[in-house]
Amino acid sequence: MGTLRHFLTGEELAPEEVSSLVERAIELKGGRAAGVEEDALRGLSIALFFEKPSTRTRISFQVAVAELGGHPLGLRADELQLGRGESVADTARMLSRFVAGLVIRSGSDETVSELAEFAEIPVINGLTPLHHPCQALADLATLRERFGKLDGLRVAYVGDGNNVARSLALIGGMVGVEVVVAAPDGYRLEDGVAASQTDDPFEAAAGAHALYTDVWVSMGDEETADERRQALAPYQLREELLDAAADDAVVLHCLPAHPGEEITEGLLYGERSAVWDQAEYRLHTQKALLELLVGG
Repeated sequence: MGTLRHFLTGEELAPEEVSSLVERAIELKGGRAAGVEEDALRGLSIALFFEKPSTRTRISFQVAVAELGGHPLGLRADELQLGRGESVADTARMLSRFVAGLVIRSGSDETVSELAEFAEIPVINGLTPLHHPCQALADLATLRERFGKLDGLRVAYVGDGNNVARSLALIGGMVGVEVVVAAPDGYRLEDGVAASQTDDPFEAAAGAHALYTDVWVSMGDEETADERRQALAPYQLREELLDAAADDAVVLHCLPAHPGEEITEGLLYGERSAVWDQAEYRLHTQKALLELLVGG
């Protein structure tokens, strides 16, 4: 392994590395379809630490590690001494002696940062309240496959300006993707994020190559669910918005989806939906990332 590197927000990568990861993911997708075997993690174990329930992140990383020849080791906080008071720093030190890399899905950005500070192995952010960089890589690979390029594409993100929107704006902006976030007051990204923002979903959708949304009520938002649904109702991803986009525009959603709430059933399952390709690319982009950070 070369120099220790983490993947916490995406800012750890140079723009050319993001582009290379996307191209490698497309190559890995084709190789998997052709039955090509990869062994970048042969003989290595990767810890997958999930503080929260997960479907796509957990399964895609498990499969990615296994298909690269490694051993995925699933962990939960209530199965570790961390749940009984062992420090985050000591957990990082200990894991570094056993495994070659750590993927973590956490309810705390501070916990992930502390793990990375004290770990001697690459730490990959599988999702935190502020960032979802692995999702952004899959989004970019989906767009690159569909349009043959990234630079110059426009993505309209409609709804809650959350961790998915933040990571898409941050990492997409590195490779020339214009991200426009349409959200009401109180749901926008903070100033300084590489995205244009508006309260008009049709303004965001105008000429866009992709329309993107996420659930309105994420884990931890249940207490304000009614308030969130009321505020975000005008920002449903619906057919009229797609009509305002480019003629070849696609529909994106990071899943899980609630058809009839943040997105219409017709768009989620329609001919212009790239949602399932987007979900599949979680596997391939994470393989490329593991190759770069661990297998390299």
